[in-house]
Amino acid sequence: MEYTAKQLSELLNGQIDGNANAVVNKLSKIEEAESGSLSFLANEKYLPHIYTTGASIVIVNKDFEPEKSVSTTLIKVDDAYSSFASLLEIYDEVKRNKKGIDKSAHISPSAKIGKDVYIGAFVYVGDNAVIENNVKLYPQTFIGDNTTIGHNSTIFQGTKIYNDCIIGSNVTVHSQVVIGADGFGFAPNQGEYKKVAQIGNVIIEDYVEIGSNTCIDRATLGSTIIRKGVKLDNLIQIAHNVEIGENTVIAAQTGVAGSTKIGNNCMIGGQVGIVGHLTIADEVKIAAQSGIGHSIKNKGEVVQGSPAFNMGDYKRTYVLFKKLPQLREQIIELEKTIKDLKQKV
Repeated sequence: MEYTAKQLSELLNGQIDGNANAVVNKLSKIEEAESGSLSFLANEKYLPHIYTTGASIVIVNKDFEPEKSVSTTLIKVDDAYSSFASLLEIYDEVKRNKKGIDKSAHISPSAKIGKDVYIGAFVYVGDNAVIENNVKLYPQTFIGDNTTIGHNSTIFQGTKIYNDCIIGSNVTVHSQVVIGADGFGFAPNQGEYKKVAQIGNVIIEDYVEIGSNTCIDRATLGSTIIRKGVKLDNLIQIAHNVEIGENTVIAAQTGVAGSTKIGNNCMIGGQVGIVGHLTIADEVKIAAQSGIGHSIKNKGEVVQGSPAFNMGDYKRTYVLFKKLPQLREQIIELEKTIKDLKQKV
């Protein structure tokens, strides 16, 4: 799609400095932009590029005053970064604006399909599934029996959602995610392990985003629950009966073991391991590669290490840890001095 500087300025409530009829049809970084591109300048680090960029239009803050002439058209707004982010969102919506049902899709006669949906090639929708309005199911997704997908949600290609799961509204699930596979439940039985049936489900509330290749296991009984606004990165394992509180964010390669309850507004770094049956308080921050072996009861606590403890204590401890070789040499020297003194005495 093409937009003129005039159209963009009206959309962003901005002011034009330059050619109001300049046309753009793509988005680019300011240092790489060429003719026909729209870019933005929000960080002073990139200021030199405003004078050399090939972009036809650049969004800048209202207080920006060039030190020399620029060849590009400027659109001045209150906040260049947020304005450009809004355009990215609009662009993404336009790009994803797919509708219709591919003839190769399998949809059970008992499934309920809403309005303005997109169901791509080789999608499977099971018995009694509910696909609400404006849902997008990209090619080769699997929606199990009795599963509900809320309105405006997008399920990208290759994702598998098992039976009886509930996916809320405005949810984004990226490629190759598995939701509702059996939890890791086995009971020792005469030297073997007997599988414990996993008959619960997974509930994903509204405005959740789940990264590629993440796995969320169904509960043994009851539900594994991902609360409203949670953001999960790629390659995360959420075990059975886990509950993750509202607006918590978790980075890649983190694993959460069964029945652990994580509070609201927590921030968990990459490669964190959390054992089962714990409680993590609201607003807790866990540094990357930490191991959590006990509950964290204090709201807003910041921890690091494996096993993890208070980050301030961890940093002080790490200073000593780095000095261990030096301290060892000092101890050896002191032992030698003491031995020599004993011999003289």
